[in-house]
Amino acid sequence: MTTALALFDLQAEPKAPAAGGVSEVRVAGRRLVPTPVFDTYWRFAASRHAVYEARLSGAPGPWTNDPVLRQHRFTNCFRAADRVSQHLIQSVIYQGPQTPEEVVFRTLLFKFFNRISTWELLRDEVGEPSWATFDVHAYDDVLGRAFAGGARLYSAAYVIPPPRQGANRKHTNHLRLLQAMMDDGLPARLVEAPSMGDAFTLLRSYPAIGDFLAFQFLIDLNYSSVLDFDEMDFVVAGPGARDGIRKVFGPDATGIEAAVIRYMAETQDEHFARLGLRFGGLRGRPLQLIDCQNLFCEVDKYARVVHPTVRGVSGRSRIKQKFSPLPDPVPAWFPPKWGINQAPADSATPTRRTGRTLQLAGV
Repeated sequence: MTTALALFDLQAEPKAPAAGGVSEVRVAGRRLVPTPVFDTYWRFAASRHAVYEARLSGAPGPWTNDPVLRQHRFTNCFRAADRVSQHLIQSVIYQGPQTPEEVVFRTLLFKFFNRISTWELLRDEVGEPSWATFDVHAYDDVLGRAFAGGARLYSAAYVIPPPRQGANRKHTNHLRLLQAMMDDGLPARLVEAPSMGDAFTLLRSYPAIGDFLAFQFLIDLNYSSVLDFDEMDFVVAGPGARDGIRKVFGPDATGIEAAVIRYMAETQDEHFARLGLRFGGLRGRPLQLIDCQNLFCEVDKYARVVHPTVRGVSGRSRIKQKFSPLPDPVPAWFPPKWGINQAPADSATPTRRTGRTLQLAGV
């Protein structure tokens, strides 16, 4: 821990900011006094993104001198760059028919479980998942047999609550909920939504889909060509982000979390420059609201080690997940509408598959 603190020059936590520091910020009409975790937010972002860029370039590890980053698992600064998001973008959203019905169906089917192995299991057993051929009973049979055999169907990344749809098993209820959402005309209603906030409200109206899941689902659907909202239009702070915001700004930020996230996104260039940090973004794309929201979650975890005396909302004091690099190449293919895919390797075809082996174009 001492090494990490020294790396970021955070071994001491002065009450007053050092030269060049920020003594206060104004957000939503409130005066917020940053804690030392404020500068850590920006340093963490720069360091974590440098690890991503080094891995993407094929450089051998270790990719950082920070022992906290080397020992513990943290998501990428850019949500779309994480492996599960990459799989969703490359192998789910942009593989198959691009009609709103099919894209929304595939995206929600994947996201209800948020686990690559579950998607691959369904694809191998029933063929390419499609709304045109969707059979709740057939999908349920596949997942039921896998569950009975000890397979894990859901990601552990966050809690996906079970909807009450009359079945005994969680996965059956999610399949039934998906059927109900599609029968309700969700794809067309999403396309007609006048704003990102309206689309969020629509998703939020379905059983067991709270604020956090509705926002996550919306971001994923917005990666597709079906929706085209600006990621700077709307944000919802999840529980982890609220923890991080508390550590960065204290209790005075309670109730204005969305405005705080927007402040971070809109002032990122200023603070990276103030701290002398190199941050070129995702091929030039700056941090969006969703990315700054996620960064608060990761900084909450990081601060448990480097700022153990700064308390959040939950009171958690340790980082559970250890970092273990995967041998596969780091995928890097993004929604084409962003205009950041590099030609020729990763611009034309997102992925090619042979059995269960994912062959990544361009990495």
